[in-house]
Amino acid sequence: MNLIIDQGNTTIKLAVFNAFALETLITYDTWNEPVIEDFLSGYDIEACIYSSVARKCDEHVDFFRNRIPMFHLFSSDSRLPIRIGYRTPNTLGLDRIAGVVGAYYEKPGVPILVIDAGTAITYDLLLADGLFVGGNIASGIQMRFKALHTFTGRLPLVSFEGDIPFLGDDTFAAIRAGVIRGACYEVEGYIRDLTHKYPGLLIFLTGGDAFLFAERLKTPIFVDKNIVIKGLNRILYYNVEK
Repeated sequence: MNLIIDQGNTTIKLAVFNAFALETLITYDTWNEPVIEDFLSGYDIEACIYSSVARKCDEHVDFFRNRIPMFHLFSSDSRLPIRIGYRTPNTLGLDRIAGVVGAYYEKPGVPILVIDAGTAITYDLLLADGLFVGGNIASGIQMRFKALHTFTGRLPLVSFEGDIPFLGDDTFAAIRAGVIRGACYEVEGYIRDLTHKYPGLLIFLTGGDAFLFAERLKTPIFVDKNIVIKGLNRILYYNVEK
């Protein structure tokens, strides 16, 4: 069995795969070594890949490296099943690469746009021949709510809960509608323009806010909240001897 660790900005995900079938996925808000140790004791893990967008993870890496026979730390030097056309590959987010790889194996041979709606919203384009050409990064929903509150004198901190009218008739509704509808218009704009440039483009939507967007978008999309995890599992096979 394979263990996939995806260390994000706010959570850490642990997934267990039996070959390419996802067996278990658990998310932790904070690092808890005894709890994770107990989780690992229930599986016969042969190989592991660790991916992190966090700045400091040495302690976590050592924890897994010392417990799993075949361990791979995902980096810009890792072998990949796709080609990277990004001008600065060493600065390219590992989660962005993994998401594109996951989508590539789901629908090979077609152009793909992966939209990851999490702390940030990323837009990443993979061409039909397997070339990752790049993408864009924008603020996520929660970040937009917090920015309006933090960088103004009187605007309140607003949450997802509540009405989302076309035009708000009070300040809370105005902020909620402005942020969520604005982000949806942004996503639809990328989809429209890239579909025009790349006919047959398939859209994969993932991330913590994926379903919030999915229920509001008019374009046909594939929603897969595990596409990054699936991509990491595929990358693992490229980098360890099984």
